[in-house]
Amino acid sequence: MKISQITFTRFLAALAIVIFHYGEGAFVYKIKYISEIFAKANIGVSYFFILSGFIMIVAYHSKEKINYIDFYRNRVARIYPLYVIGLILYLFTRSQETAFFPIIAYLSGVQSWLPGKALILNFPGWSISVEFFFYVIFPFLYNYIYSKNYKFIWITAVLIWIATQVFCNYFMFSGLYEGRFSKSHDFISYFPLLHINEFLIGNLAGIFFVKNFKQKNYDWAIFLVFSLILFSLLFVPLYYHDGLMAVFFVPLIVLISLNNGFLTRIMSIKPLEYLGEISYAIYIVHIPVLFILRSFLWDYFRIYDRSIIFWIYIPVLIIISGIFYQLIEKPCRDYLKKIKFG
Repeated sequence: MKISQITFTRFLAALAIVIFHYGEGAFVYKIKYISEIFAKANIGVSYFFILSGFIMIVAYHSKEKINYIDFYRNRVARIYPLYVIGLILYLFTRSQETAFFPIIAYLSGVQSWLPGKALILNFPGWSISVEFFFYVIFPFLYNYIYSKNYKFIWITAVLIWIATQVFCNYFMFSGLYEGRFSKSHDFISYFPLLHINEFLIGNLAGIFFVKNFKQKNYDWAIFLVFSLILFSLLFVPLYYHDGLMAVFFVPLIVLISLNNGFLTRIMSIKPLEYLGEISYAIYIVHIPVLFILRSFLWDYFRIYDRSIIFWIYIPVLIIISGIFYQLIEKPCRDYLKKIKFG
C-alpha cells in the first residue's frame, strides 16, 4: 500500500533538521517564535522513527510472515549505499579524521551504542545506527508478537513509551545531565534503547491504520494537530527528542494517511512527492554538502555571509540529493534487491 501524501512529510521533517543544524543564518532564526520552533526542530528525527515504524507495518501487513534474509537485504539496499556516500563526502571535507576505529564503527552502524561516539564522522548517521537496530528486531516482532496478543502489544508499547518519557524528562532536568557535549547528552539523545518507544508506537499506529482504513476529509483535524505541535514547542518546556511528541505525531501521521481532502491532493502532487523520495539523501548528505559548499564559496567567491550562503545551500542540497537519489540510491537499491541468497 503506497501512501503518496505521507511521503512529502518526510521532506518537511528533513528540511526542518537541515535548518536546525544550519543554525543562525537561516532566515527563520530572524523571525520571533518561528526561531524558537526551529531551535527544537531536531524532533524531526523522532518523526522519522515513528514514521518508520508506521511504514514497516503498512508495507508488510499483508504478509503472513517476513522472510528475514529478504527483509534485511531490502533494508540494506534502501539505506546503506547513501549512508556510505555520506561518510565518503564527509571524509573528503575532513581528511584528517581517518582513524580506523571511527570508520569501522560508522560503517558497521554501531556508533549510537558507544558512549561518546554517537556523532563520529558524518553525525546524522547516528539515527541510521538506531534504524539498523529497529530493522534487526522488526521481523521478530512481526512474526512472533504482532500476530499474537494484540491487546498485550498495545499495553506493553504504551508502558515502554510512558517509562521512557518519565525517565528522559527526569534525567534532563536533574543533576544527571551534564550538558550538550557530555557523554550523558550522548546517552539521553542517541542511545537506541531510548528510541525504541518511537518505533513501537509507530508500529501500533500502523496496525491501527491497516485495521481501520477508511478515507475521509481530515483537513481540519490535521491543521489542529499541527497547531498543537507548534504550541507545545513554543510554550511547554519538556524534553521532546525521545518520543514525547508521539502524542501528536501519531495522530498526524494517521490523519494524513487517511485523509482524502485538499491537503492530500496538494501533498500528492508529483514534484512534492519526489521531494519526499529524496528526503533520505537530503538528510544523510546535508552536513558534508554544507562543508564543501561553504568552503567553495569562501575560497572562490569570498562569500562569508551566512544568510546568503543559506539561500545558495538549500537549492544546491536539493539538486545534489536528487542526483544521488537517481544515480546511486535507486540503482543500488534495485540491484541489491535482485541478489538472492541460498
